[in-house]
Amino acid sequence: MRDLILLRHAHAGQAAGTADVDRSLSDEGRKEAEAAGRWLKEKGLVPDRALCSPARRTRETLDAVLAVIGEVERKEEAAIYEASAGTLAGLVDQHRDAERLLLVGHNPGLERLAALMHSGQSGDYRGMPPGGVAVLRLPADAVIEPGVATLSEFWWP
Repeated sequence: MRDLILLRHAHAGQAAGTADVDRSLSDEGRKEAEAAGRWLKEKGLVPDRALCSPARRTRETLDAVLAVIGEVERKEEAAIYEASAGTLAGLVDQHRDAERLLLVGHNPGLERLAALMHSGQSGDYRGMPPGGVAVLRLPADAVIEPGVATLSEFWWP
């Protein structure tokens, strides 16, 4: 078995005149990201590899998490920003060699990916709040496809 950890970026500030991709975490968001890191560490869910959107708020979320759990192999993936569930599934499938993969990104793509992999329906989701974590467990050699995973954990700040 292997794990896919989906982490939605924590709360970001709303600076006027700032491009969406450049929005940084708010003070609340930094606390949420640190709490997500503590939760992952307490659960023993330290990833082998992290894939992160290039948006500033996702990079800052990942930085805060890794400050708690320790550094891991990390890669910035432009395709995560504004990605659909299908795009994210394809990206995750390219990293099947990771026993525990962390994907730091945005809604609605993340919550739709969780629903698609768990229930087989991308529209079957209830929401993933900022700083929320969904952990999906799937067979080690499984191709990423609808219904292949079990939702084993869900946490939010």
